[in-house]
Amino acid sequence: MTDNKNDTGHSFAAYFKRATSPLVVLSLLKKQPMYGYEISAEMDRISNGRYTIAVLYPVLYRLQEQGYIDSSASEIVDGRARTYYSITSEGSEYLECTVDEYHKITEVFEGFIRGKK
Repeated sequence: MTDNKNDTGHSFAAYFKRATSPLVVLSLLKKQPMYGYEISAEMDRISNGRYTIAVLYPVLYRLQEQGYIDSSASEIVDGRARTYYSITSEGSEYLECTVDEYHKITEVFEGFIRGKK
């Protein structure tokens, strides 16, 4: 994603990532429970390095506060704690509704870009 900046110093890509990062995290956790680094690595793998979240843990904590994900007991691997996150039923419902809304908004936006009548 290109990092074109406007007068405020924020790029479209940064706003887009901020808006979509909860959906990306929930989509990954829908497949299986993961720990933080694993989520980041999977994002990197799927997007070929084009989609990363610089501050993943605030996203995880916010999703947890909202009841969309749970965390399980940490395990220590190579001296590092791993806390696994999993999606809740509320998180699955939120993801489904929000992805549907995302597709509808994207369709409208594409109409604007293409000059659709």
